[in-house]
Amino acid sequence: MPRNSQKIFDYCFIAIGLAIQVVTYFLMPHDTWLSLLSGCLGVCSVCLASQGNILTFAFGFGQVITYTYLCWTQRFYGEIAINAYYFVTMIYGVYVWKKRLRNDHDSLVTPRRLSTPTIVSLVAVTLLCSWLVGLGLSRWTDDTQPYLDAFTTIPALVAQVLMILVYREHWYIWLAVDILSVVLWLRAGDYCMATQYAFWCCNCVYGFVRWTRLNKH
Repeated sequence: MPRNSQKIFDYCFIAIGLAIQVVTYFLMPHDTWLSLLSGCLGVCSVCLASQGNILTFAFGFGQVITYTYLCWTQRFYGEIAINAYYFVTMIYGVYVWKKRLRNDHDSLVTPRRLSTPTIVSLVAVTLLCSWLVGLGLSRWTDDTQPYLDAFTTIPALVAQVLMILVYREHWYIWLAVDILSVVLWLRAGDYCMATQYAFWCCNCVYGFVRWTRLNKH
């Protein structure tokens, strides 16, 4: 795709995501303005991440702060913990992404790839750890959705590391996390957050395609 056409598509994709958030907010009067703000920041952050654009971190910090507060109101302790983790890792992520910036694009990075055996091992360990964390949350906390909370938390830890280290395969894991997060927030009755994650599912596919192209250049 020509560079100018790609930029137009990128802007339109972000605009669609933002429009979906606004429409959902006005259709669901029980959602708060903070849900809308967090959703919009999240849309900008993940869309820029799918483009391999280092500016993703600028919006990511704002999204983490607002989303953490929303999770606190729902007692999603796993989500709270992982967002604290996101905040710290994003600081390191800015450093790593700066080192992998492409010469022909000041804000775009060059991704890397994982081997198939490494991917299989990561998936197996991640599923086991998620189940163990869910068991712990169900027994020792008042978490309202312990297993969903765990299975959206532990895989996201792995995906975040891969994203920070600029490995293309993190999009596979994020897609699984986002699908489960849609269910999590629908059950919590927050439709802005559910809509955000539904859009992020589409963004995962888009991001994988974009990172594959960036990896070839």
